[in-house]
Amino acid sequence: MKQDSWHRTTCRLCDQNRLELVVPITPSAVADAYLPKERLSEAQKSFSLDLYFCNDCGHVQLLDVVDPEILFRNYAYESSGSPGLVRHLSEYADMALESVRPTPGSLVIDIGSNDGTLLKFLNEKGFRVLGVDPGREIARKATEAGIETIPSFLTKELASEIRESYGPAAIVTANNVFAHGDDMAGMTDSIRELLGPDGVFIFEASYLVDVVEKLLLNTIFHEHLCYHTVQPMQAFLSRHGLDLIDVKRVPVQGGSIIGFAQRAGGLRKEQPTVAQLVALEKERGFDRADVYKEFALRIEILRGQTEKLLSDIKRGGKQIAGFGVSRGGTTLIHHFGLGEVLEYIVDDNPETHNLHSPGHKIPVMSPQVIYERKPDYVIILAYSNAEPIIRNHQAYLEQGGRFIVPLPEFEVVSHDNVEAC
Repeated sequence: MKQDSWHRTTCRLCDQNRLELVVPITPSAVADAYLPKERLSEAQKSFSLDLYFCNDCGHVQLLDVVDPEILFRNYAYESSGSPGLVRHLSEYADMALESVRPTPGSLVIDIGSNDGTLLKFLNEKGFRVLGVDPGREIARKATEAGIETIPSFLTKELASEIRESYGPAAIVTANNVFAHGDDMAGMTDSIRELLGPDGVFIFEASYLVDVVEKLLLNTIFHEHLCYHTVQPMQAFLSRHGLDLIDVKRVPVQGGSIIGFAQRAGGLRKEQPTVAQLVALEKERGFDRADVYKEFALRIEILRGQTEKLLSDIKRGGKQIAGFGVSRGGTTLIHHFGLGEVLEYIVDDNPETHNLHSPGHKIPVMSPQVIYERKPDYVIILAYSNAEPIIRNHQAYLEQGGRFIVPLPEFEVVSHDNVEAC
């Protein structure tokens, strides 16, 4: 019988085993496994989210791996459904072409291409495009919409078949998925196989410096196996025949990096940004375990403040709801012990209504419910979007309700004031 998860004992980037637990996190159900009413009887298993630091190369990672067939085969999220992400991918396409300057008509391959939003922009600019994505339904839809997409995980065998059938790629992109793979070595070797002699690999990933400094607990869930900084990534790519030649910091998802790599010995020069970010990481201690243990401590302090307030509220017989369906919200619910506290969750997206949260099976409803039921407090689970949520729901505050923002600073927002608690 196939396992639904496994625990690895070596670092994904350097394959050494001097791994140290630095951020213990409460096990969680799969972050986006929301259930409709007819499936509420299904059992949902929780999996570890503990973060480990490699004392050899400095990479931070989850060691417990949920079977990617569970995570990605029926992946439902579509990039085109987020106007902000569509805008970002349009700008990303322009940036990639400006940086690489490929010959018009050359091949661009996107690994983890989702619904083909990025490739659509590149196709419109005169490039041949090909997507690779394991989500069967989303790959089918993309292909039907004119963006050919192979419904598969990238393997060395598939990379060889693609190169033989389509030729070498001028650009290979991997946005966020470069944090998703357990077999990072195999994925990277496959990407190198796809690249032409002058080709460039471009990847985007959440930047661990931002995760730690901004307390982005919402970026930690089972799909994200790797939490990247530049120094270990540079060494890893070098071991797999690629030179990291540029890194750009971007604000998307709270703070990310876009890296550019070429085949080893390529003609493009390494930009100063690579050395600058390595120096920044060393200066701020990201090559040592202590900075991550301090991050864990800061999270624990905020968890304690949240739990105390919510306990006092419940003892007073008051009603608490949640706001925001998100993968990071699932982590927050489990780690901050909100499962027995929240009576329901509201969300602006109608497609989430009548679903139930992973693990605790809390019902999801329309935001109109907070005006009808008038909960005393609403804790913002999608706290990265706290400002627009509060701005769009001033009427809830005016009727006497209060928002709780648990991170990155614990605060309670009322109609009259903002209390730092």
